[in-house]
Amino acid sequence: MNKLILKPGREKSLKRRHPWVFSGAVARVQGKPESGETVEICSAAGELLAVAAYSPRSQIVARVWDWRKREIDQGFFRARVVAAAAARRELLADGVTDAVRLVYSESDGLPGVTADRYRDTVVLQLTSAGAERWREAIADALLEAGGAARVWERSDAEVRELEGLPPASGALRGPREPMRFTITENSLKFAVDLERGHKTGFYLDQRDNRAHVRALARGRDVLDGFCYSGGFALNALAGGARSVLAVDSSAEALQLARANAELNGLAGADWMEGDVFQVLRRLRDERRQFDFIVLDPPKFAPTAAHAAKAARAYKDINLLAFKLLRPGGLLVTFSCSGGVSAELFQKIVAGSALDAGVQAQIIERLGPGADHPVALNFPEGDYLKGLVCRVNG
Repeated sequence: MNKLILKPGREKSLKRRHPWVFSGAVARVQGKPESGETVEICSAAGELLAVAAYSPRSQIVARVWDWRKREIDQGFFRARVVAAAAARRELLADGVTDAVRLVYSESDGLPGVTADRYRDTVVLQLTSAGAERWREAIADALLEAGGAARVWERSDAEVRELEGLPPASGALRGPREPMRFTITENSLKFAVDLERGHKTGFYLDQRDNRAHVRALARGRDVLDGFCYSGGFALNALAGGARSVLAVDSSAEALQLARANAELNGLAGADWMEGDVFQVLRRLRDERRQFDFIVLDPPKFAPTAAHAAKAARAYKDINLLAFKLLRPGGLLVTFSCSGGVSAELFQKIVAGSALDAGVQAQIIERLGPGADHPVALNFPEGDYLKGLVCRVNG
């Protein structure tokens, strides 16, 4: 087997079982491995540390499959998918939802593999060279172990460019049609568009937080920024909100949100198309006020290199939100940027409150549901950070 030999002293992170090897840690490549091929990772002294997928085009030159010498084959992927699916079985069995994250990349020992199950369909996203190389085996494993009738690929994330991979999407296993169908989550129904929806079609990581917003919304005037297909807005309506203003820059997303409102027989929301930053400024200038604001923006900082620019964007929207809240009002604000730590995000929100001239408290911290576990050896998997803040009267 081909090998990556590390520089002296660069094996420490692997011995702590962090699954990434950066190109700067490699002294030499022994052999001529192809992109995605399995290689052995060895210390400068020759100690075998792991077997991993090789990615010559990426700064993350190898991603660990296992920490011992073993064959990486179809049986390996079947076993990992079976284990991941079994860990989520209870979520599907309790009737709360018929849509879960089935495989969560490094946290399930499958770097670059994300799979979401929507009813009888698994949507697969492959973002690493190793995952790309084993596409067919992974699709077979998901069909066999995931309890689904078909597998649809949505490997169109920009991060694939860092691996030298082109975008790919389409049917992998099972029938192609229909591409839009309805899922159920906490008694609400949502249409999911597999072909053109964000991520794999829906933001499954916010399931618990949508339910929490429903519990807090009664009697409040609610503003939902970056509303997409209406997840938070519809839960606010279902929770008895007095009014809901939902804003998104995508006319297509708002069309889907309106359809979801009709699907659930929920009326009363005002769906507004527009840039959220500009809308918030206009609402401030109009002296509008709300009791409850939800901010769930897109990923402003995919890596730490983008953190400074992202911090300014988070500062702007949270500052404007604090200015729009009545005394005693709630701000539920999120960051899904991997390049922004929980500590940095809290500092940004604290600075926003200070500049807005309000006193605020963090009353809760939020994160993803149980189908998005975070491996202790891979803190980078803890990307979704949420704060519930209350403005003091």
